[in-house]
Amino acid sequence: MTIASRPMATALRELSASAAFIERNFNLSRRYWGWELAFLVYAVAGALSISFIGAAAADKRLIFSLVIGAIFWNYLSTVFSFIAETISWERWEGTLEYTMMAPVRRASQLAGSTTYAILYGLVHTSVILLVLTLFFELDMSHANFVTASVVMFAGSFSVVGIGIMAAILPLLYVERGAQMTFVIQSCLLVVSGVYYPVSVLPGWMQVASAFSPATYILDGVRKGLMEGASVGAVVHDLWPLALMGAILIPLGLWLFGRAEHYAKRTGKLKRVG
Repeated sequence: MTIASRPMATALRELSASAAFIERNFNLSRRYWGWELAFLVYAVAGALSISFIGAAAADKRLIFSLVIGAIFWNYLSTVFSFIAETISWERWEGTLEYTMMAPVRRASQLAGSTTYAILYGLVHTSVILLVLTLFFELDMSHANFVTASVVMFAGSFSVVGIGIMAAILPLLYVERGAQMTFVIQSCLLVVSGVYYPVSVLPGWMQVASAFSPATYILDGVRKGLMEGASVGAVVHDLWPLALMGAILIPLGLWLFGRAEHYAKRTGKLKRVG
């Protein structure tokens, strides 16, 4: 093998490793299809319950706003949960030590898990969107789907970065790590204006909302779908998302690497709870 071809071979090997993690996660979802169905039904029921609040108020705009919040928060929370629970899944399956000691770059593993999380989130969210569309007559005549797609694409990177950092918790805190990731997700739900304007929050919570990517994602998506805003009109939402993504993903990978080194040195990989 020539020197010039070695980087290409390495890239192909790591790409193949990422694809293997995508396939592995798909097989895990298929194995536990009963739980997946239960979680999907619960997500649909929750989205309907929230959206019926707007129906009770006989306010179509409120219904639309709540539907958007329910649908896109489901996507964001699903992606976050899958990434944050990467270590928990490995520990539940008894494969954590083998995976961490395998000759695969951690970035390749996380890339595969992240890709599957996004694909799973899109499928999960599409089902909820279909159900809500059947229940409510939504006026999409002025919707700008390009703007909504751009905002979601830009925002996904920052959510991935937070998910990678949250995945450190189950690695370091075997008994309580998974619960701690759920607390982070719950805090993001409260401060991000998922079902109400951020302006109704107390002042200190509004400050906290400025550090949540979901705040900008939901604001941009609502403006795109409800007001038909162009991409240029939501640039104030896009640049914080781009900045967060550029910072959080590299930071998350670096912190995960440090946490993995510590876990290996202290023997936490062999602990099962």
